[in-house]
Amino acid sequence: MTHPEQPEQSQDLMNKIVSLCKRRGFIFQSSEIYGGLKSAYDYGPLGVELKRNISNEWWRSVVIERDDVVGIDASIMMHPKVWEASGHLAGFSDPLVDCLNCKERFRADKAPKKAPGTPIEYVQGGKAGGAKLKGEVSKAGYVCPVCGASNLSSERQFNLMFKTNLGPVDPLTEGARELYGKGLSFEEFRAKLEEHIRSSAVYLRPETAQAMFVQFLNVQQSMSMKIPFGIAQMGKSFRNEIVTEHFIFRSCEFEQMEMEFFIEPGTQTTWLPHWRDARLNWYKKYANTPASFRVRQHDKAELAHYSDDTYDIEYLFPWGWDELEGIASRTSYDLIQHSKHAGVKLTYFDQQKNDPETGKPGWRYTPYVVEPAAGLTRSVLMILCDAYREESGVDHEGGQKTRVLLKLHPRLAPYKAAILPLVKKDGQPEKASEIALEFRKAGINISYDMQQSIGKRYAKHDEIGTPYCLTIDNQTLSDNTVTIRNRDTCEQIRIPISEAINTIKQRLE
Repeated sequence: MTHPEQPEQSQDLMNKIVSLCKRRGFIFQSSEIYGGLKSAYDYGPLGVELKRNISNEWWRSVVIERDDVVGIDASIMMHPKVWEASGHLAGFSDPLVDCLNCKERFRADKAPKKAPGTPIEYVQGGKAGGAKLKGEVSKAGYVCPVCGASNLSSERQFNLMFKTNLGPVDPLTEGARELYGKGLSFEEFRAKLEEHIRSSAVYLRPETAQAMFVQFLNVQQSMSMKIPFGIAQMGKSFRNEIVTEHFIFRSCEFEQMEMEFFIEPGTQTTWLPHWRDARLNWYKKYANTPASFRVRQHDKAELAHYSDDTYDIEYLFPWGWDELEGIASRTSYDLIQHSKHAGVKLTYFDQQKNDPETGKPGWRYTPYVVEPAAGLTRSVLMILCDAYREESGVDHEGGQKTRVLLKLHPRLAPYKAAILPLVKKDGQPEKASEIALEFRKAGINISYDMQQSIGKRYAKHDEIGTPYCLTIDNQTLSDNTVTIRNRDTCEQIRIPISEAINTIKQRLE
């Protein structure tokens, strides 16, 4: 399948993927019966399996198959000083702008750029049928991404972290009660109330990375890890995004797969390319179109304040190239920051090396860090985009038909096989149930399906990405063989029941 170039084709593909996700139980809009909650999604029976399979493959590649990486599962809420040390409280914000024409709120740094003074036309209110208005681009050099208007509010900083409070007492009520009636101005009242709330404020983590820095010493000492070594974590993060877009690509609640790889200072020029290439090859291993991935190096002006070099692995989504994973050389910034704020030395002592400054045996230093940070939620969408296919063919009556399938890698597919009795009689369902039970005992996730015609069941499992279908028919009862059908080629062969489990296991590898 070629990637669409036209916006309408891109939107059509996304609409098809979103429709398939709902129809087949991959992803639902959160709280849909109440009108839905913007930027929140629930993973259905097949979606949760796909997501878990992707995360399991990541964990296997990054942790299980290596002897220099271990994992943790840290709390979503951490001490507020963690975010003060990391810079999130002071600097984790985006420039927020309101369009005074259509009332849309957006990030200034993501808005369409135009030269100041450029004449523009837009529709009043941003609605079809509105009066056509004229204007020109302001000195800021951008327009509303929704209606194209230049009638915009001034920029103001918007912190992306979700704030809540820890404890049984509502600090807002208590603070308001204490300050009420004291003749304070609005600014004074707000400042004192904010100070009152701050005493019990905690934040939902905006990233999983900081816990791995904070627990560096505990992990290193408890597991006797020697540098270079890594700490990996998967889990949910939360960002109060101004702009949410492209289905599950950018949302306020998302999941990450991150690893902090602690290294000797000066070796980042070796380890950064190592992890860049390893992570790129991991994606290509599970995708149908390796050419749809690329690596983009950040230019100097784009680098984060803590980084001396960063690469993004990008995927050609229907709307264009966009970030899938970042691999950053974070230097020693994070460990130094937490050391300063916590008053704890987060360092490593290497007995085997001489101190480069003194020349004496034993070198104590603050490790540098290379961080591969992947989005699990984005990976789910990438896999769905990569796997979606529409193929033209001919039905059993000679008519034209379109076959929709998800060409998922077998290890990622929600069901590895479908067990299908041809008819609901003659002992076929009973035999199919026996086979299904043996597959489940072997730890292979399968679907036992006896609804509708066999053709419709094949079509259903093509659409949800099941790589193999095993059909039980009258011949099965006489010679203990089954038909195994390949999702991608539609080829069917007969194999003995006794070989079915091993056949599927071998093909999964």
